Amino acid sequence: MTVARGGRLPQDIDAAMLRLNQSVEIDRELWREDIRGSQAHARGLLTAGVLGAEEADALVAGLEQVAQEIEAGHFQWDPALEDVHMNIEARLTQLVGPVGGKLHTGRSRNDQVATDLRLWTRRRCEETLDALTALAEVLLDRAESELEVLMPAYTHLQRAQPSRLSHHLMAWQELLWRDRGRLQDARARLNESPLGAGAVAGTGFALPRAAVAAELGFEGPMRNSIDATSSRDFLMEVASALAILGVHLSRIGEEVVLWSSAEYGFLTLSDAFSTSSSMMPQKKNPDVAELVRGKSARAIGALTALLVLEKGLAFGYGRDLQEDKRPIFDAFEGALLSLRALTGALATARFGAEKMRAALLQGHTCATDLADYLVTAGVPFRQAHHVVGGLVREAEQRGLQLGELPVDVLRAAHPALGEEAAGSALDPAAAVERRALPGGPARAAVTQEIAAARRRWGLVAAPVAAES
Repeated sequence: MTVARGGRLPQDIDAAMLRLNQSVEIDRELWREDIRGSQAHARGLLTAGVLGAEEADALVAGLEQVAQEIEAGHFQWDPALEDVHMNIEARLTQLVGPVGGKLHTGRSRNDQVATDLRLWTRRRCEETLDALTALAEVLLDRAESELEVLMPAYTHLQRAQPSRLSHHLMAWQELLWRDRGRLQDARARLNESPLGAGAVAGTGFALPRAAVAAELGFEGPMRNSIDATSSRDFLMEVASALAILGVHLSRIGEEVVLWSSAEYGFLTLSDAFSTSSSMMPQKKNPDVAELVRGKSARAIGALTALLVLEKGLAFGYGRDLQEDKRPIFDAFEGALLSLRALTGALATARFGAEKMRAALLQGHTCATDLADYLVTAGVPFRQAHHVVGGLVREAEQRGLQLGELPVDVLRAAHPALGEEAAGSALDPAAAVERRALPGGPARAAVTQEIAAARRRWGLVAAPVAAES
């Protein structure tokens, strides 16, 4: 099969080349941005004196009709027309006649697609920022509602020190806050307009680049036409932010998987965010968290694809850049799905407060507090560490927890240890409240942290339910 073409290469194009050449199946995702950019370009051509007022109005109105057809699902995409740009221009010309052929004056598909991509990426950044904020709000709400729930903090996946659930949820929130900043920074840097850069060296028509850029919501036109058409570092930067976000969501997902197991029992997902086994009737699987973990791998792959795609390109547009869309489309889709799914899952999950409390009472989590108690009695910390380590070993040999050791055993290990040490230093709740420094798990510190985070995110406090 061959398809006829005209112009510089009048011979038929081979079917394999046609399939390789066409990208409309992927880049038609850009149709909204392509139409918006074309309408702005038409008005720019009017200002430049290339078009008359009636011609510009006809083009803008025709493009609006094309948009309505696409929105309604009536538009016929033709692979033989290669891409989203040529499909829209061909239909526009059918609607408005020969004036449709004037739209591409002073413009190349090189600056056209670069503009579309920046507009599309900016829009998707904003959607992702909204989704990030929604997940952060759920975490803040849950941190506030679970403020009294104590649990162990972990290192090396081993119980380490007394903490509280709210403090742990706020750690998740801190990751999302930095993700927000990275995405905002990337969005700010990409917000420049390539339109008017032409194929590589601009155009001789007096296009009002600054005005067109302002109409499209850009900060201004890009300063160099070669850079404008051939650089995709804005996609790399956004993909990097999305990959890091994916890793963070995967870490949260990993804890959801662990916590929802019978071995932990810290969390129960609602049925709406779980699945059952096709074979084992008793199973309730945390698939939402596992799927989020999987999406992070694709986000990392998207970043890698974009980095490798551009690394060997000389300056000036290369057709390799046709492959820049699928990775960034996939990265955004995965990020938005993951954010929205985790938001719903964590909003509806039940936390196992009793299981967390029971875990806190196992694993000698107050050992550091007992060492600190000795420090207040004048014992150097290294010596105190050694003394308490010996007591932990003694407790394990007796099959006891550190706090269950008889007072005479404590006193035998060091004269400064007695009933007071057993009563205060080895109480998990007291240990949590001692950690009242900013960033610590004490109730007052976490309460202040939640309030400060709400202010940063621009979120109001959750309403307090009225007592019945």
